[in-house]
Amino acid sequence: MPAKILEDGPDAPTAKRSRIEGPRGSSTARLFAPYRTIGLISTDIPFTTHPLGKTNFQITTSVSKSLQTYSIRGGLQLVFLTRPSTPEPITATVAWKDFVLAAWGGEDAGSVGVWVFKRGKKVAELEIIPGAKGRINQLLVFGSWIVGCCSNQIHVWKSASYEYYTTLTPTGSREDGVLSGGICTLPTFLNKIIAGRRDGSIEIWNVSTGKLVYTILPFSPKCGAVTALQPAPALAVLAIAYENGSLVLHNVRNDQRLLQLHCGASSGSICSISFRTDGLGAGEDGRSAGVMATCGKHTGDVHFWDLNEGGRLMGVLRGAHAPPKSSADGNVGGGINKVEFLAGQPVVVTGGLDNSIKTWIFDETPFTPVPRILHSRSGHAGPITKLTFVPSDADGAEAGNKWLLTAAKDRSLFAWSLRRDNQSGELSQGNIRKKAKKAGLLSTASMASNPNSNNTLEDLKAPEITCMAVCLNKDPGMGAALNPASIWSNGQKKGKHAGTEMAGYESIVTGHNDRWARSWRFGQRRAGMFKFETSDGGNVRSVAITACGTFALVGSSSGSIDMFNLQSGIRRQRFPAKVKSTQAKPPSGARDAHRSYGLGEGKHHGAVTGLATDALNRTVMSIGLDGILKFWDFSTGLLQHELSFLLTSITAMKFHSPNDLVAFSCEDFAIRVVDIETRRLVRELKGSDEINDFCFSSDGRWIIAASSDSAIRVWDLPTGQLIDAFRVESPCTGLACSNSGEYLATSHMGSIGVNLWVNRTLFTHVPLRPISNGELAEIHNPTVSGEGGSSLIEAAYDNGGDDDDAAVDGFHTSAEQLSRDLTSLSLAPRSRWQTLLQLDLIRERNKPKEPPKAPERAPFFLPSLGASSQDPLISAQTEQRGDGERLSIAERSRIMKMARERGGTGRLFTRLLHEGYQSGNFDPFIDNLKSLSPSSADLEIRSLSSSTSLLLPHHPPSSTMATVAGTTADANNNLRNNDGMEIRRTSKTIDERTLFIKALTSKLKEKRDYELVQAWMNVFLKLHGDDLLMITSRNGRESDGGGEYGQGDEQGDEDEGGGGVLAALKEWKMEQEKEGKRLTALTGYCSGVLRYLRRSN
Repeated sequence: MPAKILEDGPDAPTAKRSRIEGPRGSSTARLFAPYRTIGLISTDIPFTTHPLGKTNFQITTSVSKSLQTYSIRGGLQLVFLTRPSTPEPITATVAWKDFVLAAWGGEDAGSVGVWVFKRGKKVAELEIIPGAKGRINQLLVFGSWIVGCCSNQIHVWKSASYEYYTTLTPTGSREDGVLSGGICTLPTFLNKIIAGRRDGSIEIWNVSTGKLVYTILPFSPKCGAVTALQPAPALAVLAIAYENGSLVLHNVRNDQRLLQLHCGASSGSICSISFRTDGLGAGEDGRSAGVMATCGKHTGDVHFWDLNEGGRLMGVLRGAHAPPKSSADGNVGGGINKVEFLAGQPVVVTGGLDNSIKTWIFDETPFTPVPRILHSRSGHAGPITKLTFVPSDADGAEAGNKWLLTAAKDRSLFAWSLRRDNQSGELSQGNIRKKAKKAGLLSTASMASNPNSNNTLEDLKAPEITCMAVCLNKDPGMGAALNPASIWSNGQKKGKHAGTEMAGYESIVTGHNDRWARSWRFGQRRAGMFKFETSDGGNVRSVAITACGTFALVGSSSGSIDMFNLQSGIRRQRFPAKVKSTQAKPPSGARDAHRSYGLGEGKHHGAVTGLATDALNRTVMSIGLDGILKFWDFSTGLLQHELSFLLTSITAMKFHSPNDLVAFSCEDFAIRVVDIETRRLVRELKGSDEINDFCFSSDGRWIIAASSDSAIRVWDLPTGQLIDAFRVESPCTGLACSNSGEYLATSHMGSIGVNLWVNRTLFTHVPLRPISNGELAEIHNPTVSGEGGSSLIEAAYDNGGDDDDAAVDGFHTSAEQLSRDLTSLSLAPRSRWQTLLQLDLIRERNKPKEPPKAPERAPFFLPSLGASSQDPLISAQTEQRGDGERLSIAERSRIMKMARERGGTGRLFTRLLHEGYQSGNFDPFIDNLKSLSPSSADLEIRSLSSSTSLLLPHHPPSSTMATVAGTTADANNNLRNNDGMEIRRTSKTIDERTLFIKALTSKLKEKRDYELVQAWMNVFLKLHGDDLLMITSRNGRESDGGGEYGQGDEQGDEDEGGGGVLAALKEWKMEQEKEGKRLTALTGYCSGVLRYLRRSN
């Protein structure tokens, strides 16, 4: 059976990413669509290297169902991300030529496969294995064979055609598998592979014949299973690592043990071996060959061995990666799964179980047996607990969508860039390796004397972050001078820096599982100078930064609140304010009669779980486990007001400054919203399980909450209704909404990545109908590659959630006016009527500096020079103007078209205006006027005629205008009734300006399209104001007051004299003054009510 190869071939250009429908739940979320996952660098699957010449290499790591390729020359810059994603998680990878092979699948026979990728694109897949059992743990490509090793079987394919060849089955049967050490091959052994077994033996198989060739027995029955195999640069020499920590160099051809080493019990078993191939690094001066590196999953150290003269331990790279943590530390990953020397280079690459890959380089002068760090790409090693988007700074240089801050159980703080992946990284906590060296953690003698010590490099970091706040308004930025003081030393400087001062303020404050809050500098991506200690010695439970970026507030687990200056680190205030000795016993009558709380009163009786300040630094809001929301005076520290919710405890608080709304979650599974201006409870949102985290949307209209039942719910604050709810794969532990509202970031239980969701309402209309709490959509989390998710544009056109709304609500159209008592604005873009008001200025600004020059024209057929007369074909293309200038056919056609538009048929604008006058309904005319562009509307208003003829059907005086509805027009445009009899029509002279004013007046009476009506009248008066003034002055001189217009006809005022225009303007003025007085009264009433509510508090 031939292998499946894609038709476009490996050299085809990368196609545009298409959205693939992955396995979905029963429905999709209406407001948010999955986008992608960030923060994943490496997993427990070993990386693979791909040489590009002699000096450039690429490293490919697996992340769940995708591969990520990094360039070493570019400083581990991400260059490829494979698409599509594999159906199951990837279990093994190997680089071969220009390709990367990835095995995926689990224990099921139908879910195992191997795909071939090139430059991030899938180009082929290996033939499906008949009767496959178990996952493929290792892939190997040599000669014309592709070999995949499982725990009990070895599968073989042909590398030329990707066809399945055979399966090798070792003898024996174990529940945990027979093969434990993987497979490898020796350069001179044709068609031979070497496999390590759990019983310590080594088997040599011929993949061509499918036969077992030879078995190498272990050197001792106590050595345990084979854990790693690696061919040495020497001919027929194989390095074998055993479970008890022993390592043997074995001559396979002679079946002879050449060298035996032992890493020690504290290092555990070896999982990866690599040899240096540049011919340097060994010996006393580092000029000899023979360096070997080993690592294990039980520690984060790399051992370097000199294999000359019987072998010796040359050096240990301590803390290359974080060591494994206990379960009490929250499942924080650690250890090293692979170490590899780059071919012909003094560079070694390590891949860790702590979600990182690192490159290290050996210095030749002076010679060092242990390498130094070269490049590093890392993410969180433990589950993420807190995340927040970085707000924009004062000058808007840092956009609110670009940076995302995350904190996890591994004691780290990361900044992730959503625009450039290579800018992401961890905020530095100082030179940890230098601190460890001073503490003796990197000393081999220290480790030998105390092998059971649990002290690691990670223990020198700050404790786990439990809360954080950020403000960039006074951040000094990347270009600021580095701080000469030590980090978190409260500004203490040493030596020549003792008298220097630092410019700028700290921009990040974090709380930890101790009594200190710590400051950071986001611009410099490093820790700051200060540690802020709580005044009562309790652990920090909440932090906040003022809107100006000058002060930080710290709340403790014992109820105290302290405020510090972020430039000097000095404590500036306490809440409640500290009572001085002179204020401890105030004299009788000295207390302010208007003050409801005294000095030093109002301290929380439980932990302070939330802090916030208003935009003007007038009020501080605090909540606590005692169930009380307190309002403090920012300057004096006195308690002003409090709201008590004694039946429940308050666990978290969020503040939305533009709306002056503060929301807090309670232990009764409810979210309550308070207006800080009126200090009243305005919303109480219930219906969810225990709240893990929540946030406001960017505009403050929604509250998005994540609960312990793996559901994310969205409430609409104006209505207080639940408008969206969806359940994800695992409980969400934290979420944040970007400042522009484009992204929603979520972290999940046990996950080290951050999931991004796009907001569909920014790009398309989404019906926000209320839903019940049981209408939960089951959806999958985003993926690293973005497959099965939506980009910003794709989410806008994804109508997956609209079908359900249409089925429930039908085709619902919002009413243009909720009530005739309400003045309604139009739905037209604001730019349309604003441009109409400034059209003259825009035309003047866009006026060309010089008139355009007409291009020289030449006929297509050039006449001969000897022709005595003009070609008749040329004469047919032109027509003589009155002044002798020729007129082309195109120009003549354009002029004739304009003449027809202004002829008997009339323009649409004029026709709708006349029909609206006859029927008394100007809605079609107004709709047409709203659809015109600003320049077209200006032209139509400018073209209103002062005298035009209107044909009306002649009917007896007792009949009405409704009789026109039963008429039809014949071929000669004559009106006929239903009986076929011709109806005589009468001509009447009217002023279109009068009709236009009447149309606007009708809309003003209906209280609709208020801003458009004002703009149109403004333009009308500006264009026709001079004519109206002339009509007014002329009518003032006539003694009869306009009697010539009447003549007993009810429409006589619209004749040529202009009296009808004045009457229409008078009616407009009366309606305008009436509506203005009504709006003024309503505005004054609302202002008075709001002023009363503010003063009453």
